[in-house]
Amino acid sequence: MDDVGNPGDPHAASLMTRTVAVACTTALSRAAGLGAVADGGNAVDAAIAAAMVTMSTEPGIVGLMGGAFVNIWPAHGAPEVIDGNVEMPGRGLGRECFGQGVRQVVTGYGGGVTMWAGHGSVANSGAVPALDLARERHGALTWERLVTPAAQACRSGYPTSPAASLFLGHVRESLFGHDAEAHSLVIGPGGATLAPGEMSSNAELADVLDLLAIQGPDLFRTGDVGRALVAMMADNGGLITEEDLIAYAPAVREPLLRALGDWTLAINPPPSVGGPLLAIMLSELARRDDWSEADVIEVQRQVLTYRRDVHDRSWDLLADGYDLLEAVERYGLAGLPTSTSTAHISAVDSDGTACAITMSYGYGSGLAIPGTGLLLNNALGEPELNRLGLHTVTPGTRLASNMAPTTGRADDGRSLSIGSPGADRITTALMQVIADTCLRGTPIQEAIAAPRLHVRLLDDDLLRVDHEASEAIAAAVADVGLDHEVYADLHMYFGGVGAAVRRADGALTAAGDSRRDAAVGVS
Repeated sequence: MDDVGNPGDPHAASLMTRTVAVACTTALSRAAGLGAVADGGNAVDAAIAAAMVTMSTEPGIVGLMGGAFVNIWPAHGAPEVIDGNVEMPGRGLGRECFGQGVRQVVTGYGGGVTMWAGHGSVANSGAVPALDLARERHGALTWERLVTPAAQACRSGYPTSPAASLFLGHVRESLFGHDAEAHSLVIGPGGATLAPGEMSSNAELADVLDLLAIQGPDLFRTGDVGRALVAMMADNGGLITEEDLIAYAPAVREPLLRALGDWTLAINPPPSVGGPLLAIMLSELARRDDWSEADVIEVQRQVLTYRRDVHDRSWDLLADGYDLLEAVERYGLAGLPTSTSTAHISAVDSDGTACAITMSYGYGSGLAIPGTGLLLNNALGEPELNRLGLHTVTPGTRLASNMAPTTGRADDGRSLSIGSPGADRITTALMQVIADTCLRGTPIQEAIAAPRLHVRLLDDDLLRVDHEASEAIAAAVADVGLDHEVYADLHMYFGGVGAAVRRADGALTAAGDSRRDAAVGVS
């Protein structure tokens, strides 16, 4: 098999000399990314191969039947974002079909999470089509080459990640115990919680990935998997129809470009929520000559309060997102109206191409498509992404997302790829790390390791600053007079930033976050 695309394609340049830096979630995903470049791929190929392994081998954390955003800044071209986020299903169904097919799950995970699960919680997914489109537009390897490592990992076995073990320890029965096939994928021998490092496998998913490598995303649309999904939904009160699967298409969007110091950042645009809020937070810090922890608290307070009161209840995320950006550009933060489960891959190659992929499938619906080993998302059942209520938006509407994969470029040849998991802490984690490294010049690993804070909006309009142990943050919290909660150690609550950087001299580096599983490498 010819693993390299058209040899005359500009993407195939420098095949013998190209190197890559990747920041991934596991050793298996890192190996997939580095291996792709060793076989002639670029940063986009590396990120896609790593993402496919991640989505196939971290059950409970992320899955293939979720959403993803792919942010690409080619070495010789303009940046773009491929929006493969989940969308509201239900095309062709009568209104009597909506508002059902769900059950409530209450769990102690993350300090207490209440969600909807079941067939009616499953949104139409776009992660796999988005990755395939990214490969078509910017990759150098074949789709088959990029999918194969995920199939091999599922067949030969993969170690359970610490994050997956922690989550599944809370939900293996309450969330997954209602579907025997899904349950079998998230438990160890005798029904016990899979321990960190304990080996697991998914032979059925390996077989599906073999087919996906050959048939492409149509397997999930009009092929056997798509037909099985539609039949499953129809029999159990779910909303995904054949019309939904056929109509879905990833959207190529122009990113938000923001100057930050001597960097230009390309940030996930509307209808994403996380990207615009990150852009505003960074711009506001850049306006302050010598920003402090108190400034970080104030910017987060105003931006996140706006999000809760207005943006989370938007009926038009695309229009409202750009209205928000225009208001803040004109008037600063005074222009704001006053009314976890994710994973991230970063890659930068020696040519300067940067690719950042963030993917999510919510907390999971607790269901698998029969006979496939594919776990389904519960994006319709995540309260923080559905403030307007269950099944209220029009079929075909992209759902809200906190995901904010970001790329950057400087005039001296530096390139950056960065992102994080972490629900609404994605924006606050990236705000602090990006500002530290792009405005202050802090080395990326040092910026990632620094203590973080997050302004948390509680019920009854109360605010609390959650933060890791830091004298400077504690003093700032005392100055602003807010309640606070201190985490003694670095904690996964505050995200898991991964970054890859090309320096001005062409050297590559990758940095991972000890708060979450991290595997970085340069090859």
